[in-house]
Amino acid sequence: MKRLKNYMIGSMAAVVACCLFLSLKTEERFRVFMIGDSTMANKQYEKTPERGWGMVLQCFFDDEVVIDNHAVNGRSSKSFIAEGRWQKVIDQVKPGDYVVIQFGHNDEKPQPERHTDPGTTFDANLRRFVVETREKGGIPILMNAVVRRNFVVEKVKNDDDEKLRLIDAQAKNDVIEDDTLRDTHGKYLDSPRDVAKEQGCVFIDANRITHELEQSLGREASKKLHMWYEPGETSLIPNGRRDNTHYNIYGAHVVARLLAKAMGHEVKQLRRHLVNYDMAVSKNGQGDYFTIEEALAAIPEGKKTTIQILGGEWQRPVVPKAKKVKFVLRNGAKWKK
Repeated sequence: MKRLKNYMIGSMAAVVACCLFLSLKTEERFRVFMIGDSTMANKQYEKTPERGWGMVLQCFFDDEVVIDNHAVNGRSSKSFIAEGRWQKVIDQVKPGDYVVIQFGHNDEKPQPERHTDPGTTFDANLRRFVVETREKGGIPILMNAVVRRNFVVEKVKNDDDEKLRLIDAQAKNDVIEDDTLRDTHGKYLDSPRDVAKEQGCVFIDANRITHELEQSLGREASKKLHMWYEPGETSLIPNGRRDNTHYNIYGAHVVARLLAKAMGHEVKQLRRHLVNYDMAVSKNGQGDYFTIEEALAAIPEGKKTTIQILGGEWQRPVVPKAKKVKFVLRNGAKWKK
């Protein structure tokens, strides 16, 4: 009887320890809130191949990190605050969460509801994001704007990046390009760096990272990152598109991979949660592909490839013998029984 009693006590202790471990494990999960503009934002994946880099960032962090993307097309640091979007984010921030802040594309636009000035109003808004994040126990990460694909010889006026979505590939293209990528943001790139230095917080030079990427690819290959499509190339954009600002599925993943690596380099805690799988499949537009079959078709024979599957229930596929594939189920993904 005494042995049975000891056994029951030991079993109960093991259960309690297990529950405590699971509880601690759950508490380890933390959020990375994203605030910014269309280059970061989630998109209507059913209607467009366009992606913001923040939309696909979950592919590069493990399940202990929850990417919570609040970036919105067309917003500046000013309009993001004025519309109550910042308040919605800061109300959710808990100690240990991160807030990634990236504005600039629309702060430079002339519309009064969006325009800010580097050195004064733009800096003040960035400072507010940093200070209020810290007041909630969060950790701010400032980034400057990602580069536009601008190889145009003559300066082109662009007062609204959103208008770029209206440029189809059948329109006359009379701009002259060369092999030099040119800046379009000016001093708006300095404000995040200056505020980060002033406030002693992390700064990531996203503009430099993406500038080096696009310049290394050159004026033709860099189009593959963006919403450049010929007429009939995709049914979602029958007339095609020439858009030098916004990313397609491929481009968003390339940029997100680079910026995730930069985040890990600057922040030790994030570094521990980085993942680097070959490709991702997701039903909600986060992945490189929507189906496992599409991913398998894209894999070259003989190359070891790891496919992460983000969420959902899936039919286990038949993998061709010539293809060496490992699947990683994430975010609650499972095989159908």
